[in-house]
Amino acid sequence: MDLLPLIIIFALSLFIGYEVITKVPSTLHTPLMSGSNAISGIVIVGAIIIASNANGIIALILSVVAIVLATINVIGGFMVTDRMLAMFKRSKNKD
Repeated sequence: MDLLPLIIIFALSLFIGYEVITKVPSTLHTPLMSGSNAISGIVIVGAIIIASNANGIIALILSVVAIVLATINVIGGFMVTDRMLAMFKRSKNKD
C-alpha cells in the first residue's frame, strides 16, 4: 500500500477519535476507562507476540516501546478508575 493513503487514514482516525472522545459525558468515563484498559491489555499481548517473532532491530524496538506505553496506559487507567471509585466510598468518620 502506498504511503499517502496510510497517512490519510491516520489523519482521519485522529480527527474522528478526537471528536468522539470530546463528546463523551463525564458519567461514562469510568466504563470507557475499563474498555480502554482491556484494549491496552490486548495491545500488550500482541506486542509481546511481535517482539518474540521480530526479525529486525527496528521491529524489536517498536514492539518494546508498544509494550511499555500500553503498560503505562493500563496502570494509569487503573489508578484513575480507583481514584474515581474512591469518591463513592463512605467515609469512616461520619458515624
